[in-house]
Amino acid sequence: MKISKYCANNLELWDNWAEINYQTREYDVEGFLKGREALYPIELKALGNVKGKSLLHLQCHFGQDTLSWARLGARATGVDFSAKAIEMARGLNDCLKLDAKFIRSDVYDLPKKLNKKFDIVFTSYGVLCWLYDLDKWGKVISGFLKKGGTFFISEFHPFMILFDEEYKKISYPYFKGSKPIVEICKGSYADRKANFVHKSYEWPYPLSDVINALVSNGLRIERMEEYPFTVWNYYRDMKKGKDGYWRMKDQKNTIPLMFSIKATKE
Repeated sequence: MKISKYCANNLELWDNWAEINYQTREYDVEGFLKGREALYPIELKALGNVKGKSLLHLQCHFGQDTLSWARLGARATGVDFSAKAIEMARGLNDCLKLDAKFIRSDVYDLPKKLNKKFDIVFTSYGVLCWLYDLDKWGKVISGFLKKGGTFFISEFHPFMILFDEEYKKISYPYFKGSKPIVEICKGSYADRKANFVHKSYEWPYPLSDVINALVSNGLRIERMEEYPFTVWNYYRDMKKGKDGYWRMKDQKNTIPLMFSIKATKE
């Protein structure tokens, strides 16, 4: 199967997931419209005061994080390949009377649709596994950053997604192979009981590939962090803390569950 067919399948998946996720408790759209903060402390601390800064959010889904940055004063632009997600994002923007912009585009095609440099490029949580070419991703990021601009990613650690949901055996590859991983998705990650079944095609992302994609495209790594917690209840034996993060109940032998990278365009 060609890359274009993998991507077309995933687009159909995400169009459906947008409709499912919009209704879930996980995304709590009603609460968000009333002021709930969608961003987590990791990214808020890393990027600090964004007031007046231009910010590009790649793979924004239906825009809650993009709009959260806009609430904090950023001149925010969100990008997603799902037309349904972008339509929802624009609707939320109108409800909140914000001035965020939303563009429907695949990450790789974005340079054809947007001609602008940004102070910040941001992306987070569940984005890398949908990208088949990380070097090209790095080029896109570099191309949209001003000199001295900041890139920040907070993402699920590739170690976390090696294991099955019972955390008993390694079920997935760490390194990228010649073909993507094929999964049968039941429901969505935000509502596993939703009446929906669809294939997904996903690509592993070893940390070396992520870092090299940035460094080889003119970004300097300022800081990388790994975390023993996650924003997603991935394993069955996890508990949620007061800080909103999920942790393994057994903290003695935990693996890294998330990582973040902050980089500067040279």
